[in-house]
Amino acid sequence: MAKSPQEMKAAMIAGLADKTGKALPEWLAILKAAKLSKHKEMVTLLKTKHGVTHGFANMIALQALNSDSHTEGDTGSLVDSQYAGAKAALRPMYEAILAAVGKFGADVEVSPKKAYVSLRRSKQFAIVQPSTATRLDVGVNLPGLAPKGRLEASGSFNAMLSHRVRLATAAEINAELIGWLKRAYDGA
Repeated sequence: MAKSPQEMKAAMIAGLADKTGKALPEWLAILKAAKLSKHKEMVTLLKTKHGVTHGFANMIALQALNSDSHTEGDTGSLVDSQYAGAKAALRPMYEAILAAVGKFGADVEVSPKKAYVSLRRSKQFAIVQPSTATRLDVGVNLPGLAPKGRLEASGSFNAMLSHRVRLATAAEINAELIGWLKRAYDGA
């Protein structure tokens, strides 16, 4: 089963000093001294001046603002609405993908949007979208890799990603798909 957002945040905080050289209280002191009040300003400062990756910068900024999300309290409902009604049967496939991606590293950021869930590291490397009642689409960012077989060009699906994989059954969440996701994660 996929980690909850709280478990993912706790894992990121626990690994923060190892990954960035500073523990959360130190980063919060830096942001307080900078006297910034907006999330984007904080993230930009952490990334450009301190070399912190996007996922960690986002988490640190949210902690400085005493928040867990830009859409705090709404991210769960965004996912719930994506998998409501006729698309409910696709939810276990979504959960299986998140569980696999969660093993890549503590810096995976799961960011639900209205129609899909963005998977980020320092940048978006994949999305998971229930496109129809019977199909889940996984968009993957693998620039330079030629489309082949079920790894098709993204086309009009999503301009921010290079490829799309259409999934109709849980059996299609296999080593091949996880390998593409891992390769995209590694490149992010």
